[in-house]
Amino acid sequence: MAQQPTENDICCPKFEPTPWDEKVFTWENKKFIKDSVFTLFYMPVNFGSIMRKMNKKVEDAQAKIPDWLCLSDHTSAWNMDLYLAVDKVIPNATSLTMSGTYVTKLYEGPFRETGNWSKNFELWCKERNYKLVKTYMWYTTCPKCAKKYGKNYVVLVAEIEKK
Repeated sequence: MAQQPTENDICCPKFEPTPWDEKVFTWENKKFIKDSVFTLFYMPVNFGSIMRKMNKKVEDAQAKIPDWLCLSDHTSAWNMDLYLAVDKVIPNATSLTMSGTYVTKLYEGPFRETGNWSKNFELWCKERNYKLVKTYMWYTTCPKCAKKYGKNYVVLVAEIEKK
């Protein structure tokens, strides 16, 4: 008989995909904190330690992470910037806000499909006359929790302009 996971076995909240598939959002000064992850040919090396560091800053400020939203921007084969949504200004963190119109599309499967998802997302946006300004990936759970939940959801999020 398989042992049921305990609270300690799962570090990521279960992701509810419906509110994020093929949606359009308007953000006005949505708050984020930023940090960077070292990547080796786009594969994150210190993702976990950076997330723990960011989460600690949020906890110390007695803040919340709305929707557990964390956007990833792969800036090169060696770097990925992370933008963690927060509900207030976090001391000792690089803070920024995002404003504009954003569109999301949900994908599910192994990370090796990222290239295909990106191509599909670009086509999907083009078919809807969205002009992409900036695209982010939202890895909704860590690989360990994705395996435990049985789903690996990734949301592509893009700032857009209407053509």
